[in-house]
Amino acid sequence: MPTTAAKLNQRLLDKMVAAVETNDFVKISSVLIGSGDAPLFERYFGDTRSDSLLDTRSATKTVTGMLVGIAVDMGLIPRVEEPVLRFFRDLWPVGNPDPRKDKMTIEDLLTMSSVLECNDDNEFSRGNEERMYQVEDWVKFALDLPVRSFYFDSKPEDTTFGRSFSYCTAGAVVLGAVIERASGLSIPEFAQRQLFGPLGIEKVQWQFTPRGTAITGGGLRLRGGDLLKLGQLALNRGAWRGKQLVSEAWMDRSTHPHVQAGEETTYGYLWWLRDMGTPRKKAPAFLMQGNGGNKVAVLPTLNSVVVITSSNYSHRGMHQQTDKLLREFLVPAIRRGPRPSVS
Repeated sequence: MPTTAAKLNQRLLDKMVAAVETNDFVKISSVLIGSGDAPLFERYFGDTRSDSLLDTRSATKTVTGMLVGIAVDMGLIPRVEEPVLRFFRDLWPVGNPDPRKDKMTIEDLLTMSSVLECNDDNEFSRGNEERMYQVEDWVKFALDLPVRSFYFDSKPEDTTFGRSFSYCTAGAVVLGAVIERASGLSIPEFAQRQLFGPLGIEKVQWQFTPRGTAITGGGLRLRGGDLLKLGQLALNRGAWRGKQLVSEAWMDRSTHPHVQAGEETTYGYLWWLRDMGTPRKKAPAFLMQGNGGNKVAVLPTLNSVVVITSSNYSHRGMHQQTDKLLREFLVPAIRRGPRPSVS
């Protein structure tokens, strides 16, 4: 039986607002809370307004994952086990050829666990995103990468999920190219037809590669309320106001752990998975997340979504700051609504 909308503790929310306004939390631009299809709380800070386009950086990757899911649901991409290179026969032979690259799948890129030597957290990595930005063809850059050695990483066969995590923006860029080749549409066109339009998202700003294709690894700018809609779509297992935009099967699979991404963090299909609660109140979450501490936290046990946007880009502790905001104020302020009575 469905639950009613979550309830909010206004006293805690007032304390949160005061803490942000006195710079106990720096460069926070918005905080929103929603439940079901309804917004419950919306507050903007500084120069940010409800119609401001917010750059949440790598939170874009999760949108890309939803678009891949829609393409799979439509039969445009046969399955996540499909080898990536089958979509790029015009680029054969790729650089650093290897039979293991030939077997690299869509799912490998969705889970940040491909064999490509690509690690944005390692400045020496051949596939580090900063190196990608220096060349014109980002897709070819990614596909030409060598196979990684696993010298510093656990080998897949030695891990809980049989995958070895390596955070790779270039892989998300390749997924965008797969969608375009499978659908025959540009990413902005496909997203507007299949996702943004049905959600009522009208104000969107994509960033573009030197070759003019939309960047699917980061930089998509959306309004705070539209980020909340994307989180609510995930909370509702792909449904929005009675219409199934992404299949339940895809949403369930994409928010299920597929690889260990940290001591207390797992990773789905471009979703971060971890508990965002307190010692007294557990709150398992799946999150869209980006540089600056930006987060869209989907909290199924609380029947809620929390959006926090921040321009605290590349600062030490940026994610810890918004984690603290969630755990000290926002999660404690949410009380899941009671089940409706049956007459």
